[in-house]
Amino acid sequence: MTAAEPAAAHSNQNSLPQAGAATDPVCGMSVDPATARYRSEHAGKTYFFCSARCLERFTAEPGRFLAPAPASAPASAAVAGARLWTCPMHPEIVRDGPAACPICGMALEPMTAAAGGDEPHPELADMTRRFWVGAALSAPLLILAMSGLMGSRLLVWVQLVLATPVVLWGGAPFFQRGWASLVGWRLNMFTLIALGTGVAYAYSLVAALAPGIFPVSFRGPHGEVPLYFEAAAVIVTLVLLGQLLELRARSATNSAIRALLDLAPKQARTIRDDGSETDIPLDAVLPGQRLRVRPGEKVPVDGVVLDGRSSIDESMLTGEPLPAEKGPGDPVTGATVNTTGSFVMRAERVGSDTVLARIVAMVAAAQRSRAPIQRLVDVISAWFVPTVLAVAMLAFVAWSVWGPPPATGFGLVNAVAVLIIACPCALGLATPMSIMVGTGRGAQAGVLVRNAEALELMEKLDTLVVDKTGTLTEGKPRLVGVVPIGGFDENELLRLVASLERGSEHPLAAAIVKGAEERGLALAAAADFNAEPGKGVVGAVGGRRVAVGNRALFESLGIDPEGLPEEADALRQDGQGVMLVAVDDRAAGLVAVADPIKESAIGALRALRAEGIRLVMLTGDSRATADAVGRKLGIDDVVAEVLPDQKAAAVKKLQDQGRFVGMAGDGINDAPALAQAQVGIAMGTGADVAMESAAVTLVKGDLQGIVRARRLSRAVMHNIRQNLFFAFVFNAVAVPVAAGVLYPWFGILLNPMIASAAMSLSSVTVVGSALRLRTVRL
Repeated sequence: MTAAEPAAAHSNQNSLPQAGAATDPVCGMSVDPATARYRSEHAGKTYFFCSARCLERFTAEPGRFLAPAPASAPASAAVAGARLWTCPMHPEIVRDGPAACPICGMALEPMTAAAGGDEPHPELADMTRRFWVGAALSAPLLILAMSGLMGSRLLVWVQLVLATPVVLWGGAPFFQRGWASLVGWRLNMFTLIALGTGVAYAYSLVAALAPGIFPVSFRGPHGEVPLYFEAAAVIVTLVLLGQLLELRARSATNSAIRALLDLAPKQARTIRDDGSETDIPLDAVLPGQRLRVRPGEKVPVDGVVLDGRSSIDESMLTGEPLPAEKGPGDPVTGATVNTTGSFVMRAERVGSDTVLARIVAMVAAAQRSRAPIQRLVDVISAWFVPTVLAVAMLAFVAWSVWGPPPATGFGLVNAVAVLIIACPCALGLATPMSIMVGTGRGAQAGVLVRNAEALELMEKLDTLVVDKTGTLTEGKPRLVGVVPIGGFDENELLRLVASLERGSEHPLAAAIVKGAEERGLALAAAADFNAEPGKGVVGAVGGRRVAVGNRALFESLGIDPEGLPEEADALRQDGQGVMLVAVDDRAAGLVAVADPIKESAIGALRALRAEGIRLVMLTGDSRATADAVGRKLGIDDVVAEVLPDQKAAAVKKLQDQGRFVGMAGDGINDAPALAQAQVGIAMGTGADVAMESAAVTLVKGDLQGIVRARRLSRAVMHNIRQNLFFAFVFNAVAVPVAAGVLYPWFGILLNPMIASAAMSLSSVTVVGSALRLRTVRL
């Protein structure tokens, strides 16, 4: 960065957290002590926190978060391979192996992934088995219930046999979680599910085994007692389906980390003291060892070049599409790709100390620390569940004491009616049905959404951080200009340059050759080709001596550049890569290559600005190129020349300012920032790691997809709120009626069979409401 560059950009760079960051003891996220807004003194030590929520939890129970095996423990284990398990809902829970969360009862998940393919997800496999068994047994049970042929004692036993494995085996995880929620008094949807299905099944079981205890007024025309086995079984099956869909989304979380781990080579070629060479496993490399990196190989670890020169593709680190020239004394980074020459390097940082390992650790930490959304249904359920329990208990007591004979029978039936009609079938369907239909509609529009959380958060964005290369630009250099001087013809100059550059492996050379071919120019063979490292190339084309490179090349050849350097600097300020051209030892002109801005970017950014979204461009590219792109797109807030950890820190800085941040990127270098942001948005034309780290993927890599994603988010969340409102209002009205409050005035009682029908009708209404999303305009 030069002194002439904007002071604001300079301050942006300096304010990024540097090494020595503290760790939030609650969520495990890295926090910069110099800028941390939240801190607490405990036992003579200062602890720093990423948010007010983490500070509040720590202040309430500091001992809980300072116990052995803190959440930040796996930061270095991400590469070392240690296996720790945590709860996706409560990241402060860390165990040495698979177990159930002591808070919510959910199965713990591994905190880190192993390289080399997908791992089995035991809970997903278990829920899949339970769902298919439940579906197979619930279908005939539902058909029997709808047929009206339920009076036979044989069919009663058939229902009992079909429903029992669905409820007791298929719904066992829900009963376990429901019990855990009651023990810890953290009432949630599992509490409702366990109560609703448990009471429906228990009531039906009693009715099947001892029908005589029920009053005549609650019997059918043939004296049979209505059963609700099908309601219990179908509810369990539907909830299993919802869990199955959720777990599939959760199982993809570690794919990003696995893809990052797979970037590292498996072996390194070490040079012994006697000069001999041998391949050794990557984890056997030690600091100080000499390693050889041949053309096409990946750099094994972080280190310094000792001997040789080459071009290194560092796009996974910087996002910059052009390779970086490396020579003795220059640093190289593990997992970057050596494109041309061979060199010898000295290993300096290995294992968990490499840049790649730190990126893996940051992605894992950001994924764990991003707390799940506290959905409206869970908040209201915390009050709804004890209210329903109280109403059912009150109904049972009131009818047992003041009801007509048989008072106990009336009390039992009305209490069961309350619990059945309050069973959260509509509540459970309200969100997943809207999400299922909404995500399908999004896919038709080229917007892939990983989970409900992404849709819920997308409408709340007030800041969008956008990567440059591959997101705002096409990510591939293209010939954009040829400037001849001294009487040279433009096409002839380009033909000579392209003919010479055919012998070069540099991406700029490929762009020049492709540009000449697109113009239909006939290229000639080049002779005496010679590459001058760090300067350019020289050769002969059709008997003419051609030189293409920078000012240093002209000086070494004794060629007067005339006014070309000044004109080249002006083009570079516009974000172009420029090469000087000499023909027969005389300055002949300039050739310019640039990464073009995507045609859709300008319109998309204009639409986002119109919605009041603050736009920030974040790139590892040079300041001059970044500023040029920023000017063209009207982006005032530009942060350039940042590394992956600084990108994540820049997003964190915006979040600390109270901003709700979305991050759009396409490269491996964007993965930590995508995971850190409230909503990560990946270009579908980019790296798989970016897509796995992001919550939203734009299939066509078109920024207009972000506008469509926000419209989809608003439509889906509006639909969900409508569904939840209907479901809660339905329960608010139906529960008192089921309890019998209308009986003293109107003689109305809600038969459990009618309660079951009403519950089913509420579910059908919710599903119908969700299906409206299929026609929403994006």
